[in-house]
Amino acid sequence: MKILILVFCLFILSKNISYSSELVEIYLLDNLDDERGFCIDIKGHKSRASIEKGIQAHTCYSYQGQISIDQGFKKQSLTNSIFYIPGFSVCMKVKSDNFKHKTILSKCDNMELNSLAFSESNEIHLTKDKSYCLTVVENSLRKGKGGSPIHKMRDIELLKCNKNIHHLQKWGYRN
Repeated sequence: MKILILVFCLFILSKNISYSSELVEIYLLDNLDDERGFCIDIKGHKSRASIEKGIQAHTCYSYQGQISIDQGFKKQSLTNSIFYIPGFSVCMKVKSDNFKHKTILSKCDNMELNSLAFSESNEIHLTKDKSYCLTVVENSLRKGKGGSPIHKMRDIELLKCNKNIHHLQKWGYRN
């Protein structure tokens, strides 16, 4: 019986290690005004984040030693241009209406999963119109309620790719 319990515990532990090693955070290459950097984040607090509220750029939580549940993307999915957040079982997608584009979070069950893609120049752009890039909105800084120093947040929008604001449109991912 002890061996069975030990095997079960090791199995559970290996699943947790496997899960966390697959996660990456997507971060803005320019740290802007925060040495911890800004990551794509679901609005709300970690496990209580609300997918209905969408995404934002938020202080990266990895400085605390691990990737947060509301900032963790599945690395393997990114190689297929699928921005999957396993902690919430949702994908980051684009909703387009009358030439306006908005990022949304929803179940990963339709054909438009890969509406966004990473470019070789580190932009996250629309797959159907590469002239639109995922952009941190310049004058949208808000202070959070926690962290030391206090966390920072900024809005994210799909805007025309622009060399003048490329520092707000260049992204990477890391684990």
